[in-house]
Amino acid sequence: MSSPPANVELQTLSFVELTALLEQIFVRHGTSPEVAAVLANNCASAERDGSHSHGIFRIRGYLSSLAAGWVDGQVVPKVEDVGAAFVRVDAGGGFAQPALEVAKALLIAKARSAGIAILAIRNSHHFAALWPDVEPFAEQGLVALSVVNSMTCVVPHDAQQPLFGTNPIAFAAPRAGGQPIVFDMATSAIAHGDVQIAAREGRLLPEGMGVDRAGEPTCDPKAILDGGALLPFGGYKGSALSMMVELLAAALTGGNFSFEFDWSKHPGAQTPWTGQLIIVIDPDKGRGQDFAARSEELVRQMHGVGQTRMPGDRRYAQRAKSLVSGIGLPRFDLDHLRQLAGV
Repeated sequence: MSSPPANVELQTLSFVELTALLEQIFVRHGTSPEVAAVLANNCASAERDGSHSHGIFRIRGYLSSLAAGWVDGQVVPKVEDVGAAFVRVDAGGGFAQPALEVAKALLIAKARSAGIAILAIRNSHHFAALWPDVEPFAEQGLVALSVVNSMTCVVPHDAQQPLFGTNPIAFAAPRAGGQPIVFDMATSAIAHGDVQIAAREGRLLPEGMGVDRAGEPTCDPKAILDGGALLPFGGYKGSALSMMVELLAAALTGGNFSFEFDWSKHPGAQTPWTGQLIIVIDPDKGRGQDFAARSEELVRQMHGVGQTRMPGDRRYAQRAKSLVSGIGLPRFDLDHLRQLAGV
């Protein structure tokens, strides 16, 4: 999560205004209105909540993939009801978020009925933050876990060459006395988007984030992006979790492993063509006591031992501020978005 430099002039617009502007951009560059609405809401939500590495920063990558013919912005995802607690979606080479959207009602119904439900999305492109995928389930009293693999850019622990993606994991759970507990973390030491932003701003990274093309440790984000690679967080622990994500998001869904797709014939493509798995649990089926109340007690105890900020608190605080004061964008970024939208 990175903020615009303090000396940059900002212009503000509302969440609704930003979402509408992004919808115009997506439609103008080849998506259907339905796909545009989902992607715009996702992107605007990240910007609203201060997740700048997954907000409007991602627009260029979306549009490059569309222009390259690498992703289909018009496809209608195909939902397959394959079991009492299992839903599959073939995204058809399109984006994962619209595939999730069309399957969400069936997924929730199955979770309410069976106590747990799984959604396997294949043949899809996910290029956004993962927390917007799981937070809405927690808002309905459900527990959700999601994993997505991405393009090869992470060296497994004790290996010499990159193989895994940043492979994030997101979790959301309801809470009785506040906003849902939500976290979204890459299994790499740093998110790829944060490396790109650091390179753009000329900042060095902390030690332990990545290696250069010779496999030597580096703090230079440009060296990581120019033939280098990221490292997993926590050594073998993060590497094992990244391997788990590959198996759940690719092998289980029928999607591509991070190393399996070839975009060399699509210059400009930036969106990884992989898979996503979402597990949704209805805690009412297993609770001895009210789950949301138990979550609240855990939070209370964590505060009691000195933890002042819960996962997601910073996003929620920024969201509240943005909804009152508007979303601040650098003038040159906003001008560029308006040019892309043709307004």
